[in-house]
Amino acid sequence: MSGLLNSSIGRKLIMSISGLFLVLFLLFHMSMNLVAVFSGDAYNAVCGFLGTNWYALAGTAVLALGVVVHIVYAFILSFKNRAARGADRYEVTAKPKNVEWASQNMLVLGIIVCLGIALHLFNFWYNMMCAELLHVEGLAHSATDGAAWVAECFQNPVYAGLYLVWFVALWFHLTHGFWSALQTLGWNGNAWIKRLECISFWYATIVCGLFAVIVIGFFFGVFPIFG
Repeated sequence: MSGLLNSSIGRKLIMSISGLFLVLFLLFHMSMNLVAVFSGDAYNAVCGFLGTNWYALAGTAVLALGVVVHIVYAFILSFKNRAARGADRYEVTAKPKNVEWASQNMLVLGIIVCLGIALHLFNFWYNMMCAELLHVEGLAHSATDGAAWVAECFQNPVYAGLYLVWFVALWFHLTHGFWSALQTLGWNGNAWIKRLECISFWYATIVCGLFAVIVIGFFFGVFPIFG
């Protein structure tokens, strides 16, 4: 096990596999958030289902754990590489030219992504799941009224702006990280580079674009306000 963690191939595998947990987690989360656009009651029902069924909680926990592993190991690996090779960063051996900037700034993008996750946990996890478990009182909305928390958060110009910055950082991070993970797991060769680049671009654009549409829609009152 230690040999895997210390080898170049092992480090890439850990980053790639845990990175795919982030890809799946974001796709799931975006799909869930889209429900709030159409129905507050349906969104609250989804939140209730995820919070009261052990298999839903277990699945979410597994995805979240993969994301945590990816974040923690990315920082460890970045600092190790900086200490060993100066300004050199962790990267795969070949990369498309138009993701050169993203690949060279993955640590900075990762820090922004982590700050965005912290903000998201504060706005939603604390006010909903944590508040319900700890019986926190005096909040603006019920801990079970997720739709109201969504609407209130995204109507705030400061939070709306911070979330949009987060989505931009996520887009850059994913356009490099997604195809890089797939390449490490076996999709190699010059013919696959362009295909993986295309898949990564469209995945990142659709997921981050829809996240942004949700925020902008609630901010400008395009979507109905619940709660």
